Amino acid sequence: MAKGPIYLDNQATTPLAPEVFDVMVPWLRDNFGNPHSAHILGRKAAAAIEVARDQVAGLLPTGGKLLFMGSATEAINLGFGAVHSLKDMGRNKIIILDSEHAAVRDTALSYEKLGFTIHKHPIGRDGIVSLDRLRASIDDKTALVAAMLVNNEIGVIQPVEAIAELAHAKGALMLCDVVQGYGRVAIPDNIDMAAISAHKIYGPKGIGGLWIRDGIDPPPIIHGGGQEQGIRSGTLSPALCAGFGQAAALCRDRRDSDAAHIQALSDRAQSSFADWTINGSTDQRYMGNLNIRRDGIDVGRLMSDVRDVAFSAGSACASGSGRPSHVLAALGLEPAQIKSSIRLGFGRYNSLDDVERASQIINKAVEVQLA
Repeated sequence: MAKGPIYLDNQATTPLAPEVFDVMVPWLRDNFGNPHSAHILGRKAAAAIEVARDQVAGLLPTGGKLLFMGSATEAINLGFGAVHSLKDMGRNKIIILDSEHAAVRDTALSYEKLGFTIHKHPIGRDGIVSLDRLRASIDDKTALVAAMLVNNEIGVIQPVEAIAELAHAKGALMLCDVVQGYGRVAIPDNIDMAAISAHKIYGPKGIGGLWIRDGIDPPPIIHGGGQEQGIRSGTLSPALCAGFGQAAALCRDRRDSDAAHIQALSDRAQSSFADWTINGSTDQRYMGNLNIRRDGIDVGRLMSDVRDVAFSAGSACASGSGRPSHVLAALGLEPAQIKSSIRLGFGRYNSLDDVERASQIINKAVEVQLA
């Protein structure tokens, strides 16, 4: 990586893998054909997209189709559309976990205007949903249950397979935001839809995807030329698709080594921040995400004082809203505790030295605050 702050915000985005950059360059510079054209340049681009589709789909369940989208947010919006056909059957209830990403929360809330009832289901202080309480909430009127695999703010892993079983037992669909877990955490085979994003796995920004189980057909939300099997119109970018495919292939090939590296980084960080408290489950979590708090500190001041480390006080997607983290609030944290929490995100290109130096810089700034 280029010189600059120590980058520990890999939940917000990841640096582009060098191998991904190399794969993308020819499609940006030389192979400019429209993949939807019938001539040889178009067919060549279309073939590259299908190779990428296979690479990305290789980390997803079988028995479904993958549609390339502009982002995971777009994918989530498309996936929610599957509830329209169920409303005519008397199913007008949507259940989401209270800790869902804004892309899920805000999309769900928009369905209130369409006559759906939205239930934001509570989570425990460890960030994990109670299956018994969720079972009691899912009824014959439920059309969709949405739960993310790995939480983007606190890193906890939800029991998605069990959640999907509960949804299916009542005839509801299961939509899973797997953005933070794709390529790193096993994705249950029994979900109905999965939203993914390339830039969270060392791929390019501007491309995501929706995996849809066979037999589920959400209506289009973008109309036009009928690309992507008539569901998502618009000219695909061969460069972005190829980059996504290469990033997925690297995740597959480096799964074990990446996991061991992330675990080592997490272990070092937890020992270096021993005076801090972890937000959320300490064991049912993705170790690349460490959300911690230290009573008495002001994170706004901390981020202003610490210029040599890029870290986060929460979701990048909501950082400009001025609102406290709804995820930490869902844990039952007090406002002062929320304002004393930070998120550290470790990635493939971080080193143990990065973590060590970052911890020294942050902890020194904290001691100055608390002095």
